[in-house]
Amino acid sequence: MTTRQLALTCLAAAGLVVSVSAQQGPDRSRPPALGPVPTLKLPPIEKRTLTNGLPVWIVGMHEVPLVDITLILKSGAASDPAGKFGLANMTADMLDEGAGTRNALDLADAIDFLGATLATSAGFDSSTVHLGTMLSKLDQALPLMADVVLRPAFAASELDRVRKSRITTIIQGRDNPATIASLAFPRILFGRSHRYGTSFMGTEASLNGLTVSDLKTFHDRFYQPSNAHLLVVGDITADAVLGKLEKAFGTWKDTGPVPKPEVPAAEQHGSREIYLIDKPGAPQSQIRIGWIGVARSTPDYFALTVLNTILGGSFGSRLNQNLREQHGYAYGASSAFDMRLMPGPFSAAAGVQTDKTVESLHEFFKELDGIHQPVPAEELSREKNLLALRFPGTFETLAGTSGHLSELVVYGLPETLFNEYVTKIQAVTAADLQRVAQQYLQSSRFAVVVVGDLSKIEKPIRDANIAPVTIKSIDDVIN
Repeated sequence: MTTRQLALTCLAAAGLVVSVSAQQGPDRSRPPALGPVPTLKLPPIEKRTLTNGLPVWIVGMHEVPLVDITLILKSGAASDPAGKFGLANMTADMLDEGAGTRNALDLADAIDFLGATLATSAGFDSSTVHLGTMLSKLDQALPLMADVVLRPAFAASELDRVRKSRITTIIQGRDNPATIASLAFPRILFGRSHRYGTSFMGTEASLNGLTVSDLKTFHDRFYQPSNAHLLVVGDITADAVLGKLEKAFGTWKDTGPVPKPEVPAAEQHGSREIYLIDKPGAPQSQIRIGWIGVARSTPDYFALTVLNTILGGSFGSRLNQNLREQHGYAYGASSAFDMRLMPGPFSAAAGVQTDKTVESLHEFFKELDGIHQPVPAEELSREKNLLALRFPGTFETLAGTSGHLSELVVYGLPETLFNEYVTKIQAVTAADLQRVAQQYLQSSRFAVVVVGDLSKIEKPIRDANIAPVTIKSIDDVIN
């Protein structure tokens, strides 16, 4: 047993929280089965409601005098209207570009003066406003957060500036093979009209069409207390913070029914096909392989978490060990299920040597098919312990704990999830993995996207006869 393995064994036996990174060191050895792994016990969630109906969850973590407050809106890019993809994300981005009586620079200065952080964002399923502050500055920081949520300026000049910045990023992405591949893959799976077929940031054309009126309409329609949830984590109690929250957000009123996102179930990819996108002079071939995966609500969540960790979800995964360590074709290879309210994509990915593109494709499918075979007991035990041991570390910060609580809110998950996580991970069997692999990883139906120098890779790929080949332009998959 190595020194590191001995240390992990002792810590686990002592019941101490251990965080194990998937990226630690080149040593591929992992600790063997450690026996019973201690479960996670979080402080209780204190639940309150403001007078306007806004629910509040409070979790006390009193080690340091900090407070983390997250406002979650249960609407994101999935609520973008047709032709206005990127609206939810742009609305969120513009919240802190001037609010209340302050312009963008004044607001940034006020936040910096307090030593606080304030961030806004939106993904497919939700939009968030996050405040991190010293407890002693909470009374001054909360009104700034409330202004951002309730009273954004949406100044035309700021919208033009942010729009130009985003479009510049999109244009620059056309020169990056990895960006092209990451945008092309969902477009090929879901199509141009489906919301999941385009990045939540939108396209150059859709961004150019957004107006101040669009942002205000989206804000009025979706930023309502009945569509929101407040999370408070840190050195605070419910009694101490509730009055402050009431003062900041209690005047916020609903303006009408909140539309639910309309994301139809997408048709699954039919048969294996390779889609080639030319990027002359590309130093690598960027590969994305997969199909439409599962929603976060899947009852197979824990089995799929273990399965993906073995396949491509950690540094010691089969894909990474094969393409990086064994063959040296790639700096890294991975896989992931993007679980949303509706099924998002499953993808396996790597940037590989141009002259090893065909060989890399063969190794990808070797592992994607090999995962259907029973996973050896030692490997299964090792990977389950990896997940169990690193899980507590994700709660080490206030923001990390808030992130986990946000997942409960957005996806309607049970509050027992965290305390049961280790037990349910450890309960996954080799038979469970074989079942979900056969159901969710059918490589004969996968889409394969390869972005690279076609003058060097097209003929070898066609000659390999892995699957039918279709050529796509960059405009096909980005615009």
